[in-house]
Amino acid sequence: MLYQDEHIVAIDKPPGLLVHRSPIDKKETRFAVQTLRDQLGKHVFPAHRLDRPTSGVLLFTFDGKTAAKLGEQMMSKRVYKEYHAIVRGFMYGCGMVDYPLKYRFDKIADKHRRQQQAPQPASTFYQVRKRFELPYAVGKYQSARYSLITLNPTTGRKHQLRRHLVHLRHPIIGDTTHGDGKQNKFVQREFNFHNLALSCTQMGFYHPVSGKWMTVSANMHTNMVNTLNRWREYEL
Repeated sequence: MLYQDEHIVAIDKPPGLLVHRSPIDKKETRFAVQTLRDQLGKHVFPAHRLDRPTSGVLLFTFDGKTAAKLGEQMMSKRVYKEYHAIVRGFMYGCGMVDYPLKYRFDKIADKHRRQQQAPQPASTFYQVRKRFELPYAVGKYQSARYSLITLNPTTGRKHQLRRHLVHLRHPIIGDTTHGDGKQNKFVQREFNFHNLALSCTQMGFYHPVSGKWMTVSANMHTNMVNTLNRWREYEL
């Protein structure tokens, strides 16, 4: 538990956990909503979503009205979100990706969703924190290069961060949908890294009842931290 009061509760979602029951995996029996409800002994309402492979700050409320208030903040871009990601290649400095994204429909999860053709506006700020060069040949490259970056999305499109990094040609490590298969296999084999290297490490928002600005933070998930620790000697 990262934070709890009588109106909201925030947890550190592990990678691989679905937020709620989904047709994407009908056999799955563990969900963040159900687990938290059983732990607290009361109903909870997710105020936002994290993709299944993404870890980090996940916010819930104890009633639908409060969840709706937080949802309104997110729609009006008043919520601050920060993610940490490990990506392929060297990135430099900071910048913004302003690249509209077309909604990608899932045959199962989105079968009842209205087909939208026009790309939706999407923007993400990024800043490079560290760079690493490992003495391993991967694919056509003689060394393995990676960057640790922070990401601040101002919109919330499906797979936005993953798709924006692919647009920059720096896919997130462990992304099996949009990423680099050779790099993913390399970090699995050499560093036992089997997750998506993406964690929501901070959320800032106005408390839906008190109106006060508050921030909830979490660490990168353990698999990311352990891998980065093993790369210390290769940091530039």
